[in-house]
Amino acid sequence: MSKIYIPAKSAEDWKQFLVEPDKQWKPGYSAHTFAHCWQDADGFPTEVQDIFQGTPLENLEMLFGFPEHEVPLPGGSRPSQSDLWVLAKKDDELVSIAVEGKVSEPFGPTLGEWYKDASKGKMERLAYIQDQLGLDSPPPMGTGFPGPDY
Repeated sequence: MSKIYIPAKSAEDWKQFLVEPDKQWKPGYSAHTFAHCWQDADGFPTEVQDIFQGTPLENLEMLFGFPEHEVPLPGGSRPSQSDLWVLAKKDDELVSIAVEGKVSEPFGPTLGEWYKDASKGKMERLAYIQDQLGLDSPPPMGTGFPGPDY
């Protein structure tokens, strides 16, 4: 995984970071739509800004966005990948946001569905995430989970 990121001049530049670009990069598909939405916004899209209104994230300033950002997690066969990782700023504090975008497909199973008949790798991955979040116990099993490969 490279530590160097190249700025995108257009949404088309995002395609190179996809796991399966020929399959994922089509008009109307999530990756294509998501890239155009965020690239055209040149910051947080209006819909995201609207969600932040009235919350501690109101007036959050986007500093950088990293498409298809890989995060190595133990217990998996490959790194986890966020559609976009955003580094933002609010007053004098940095805010880290992992964004997952979907057009019409579901976000993935609940934690309970994902963890059912869990492999050793899944148990290791969940324990690691739990530790990183400072949780004494796993989140409720009804919590949405990003997908079966995480």
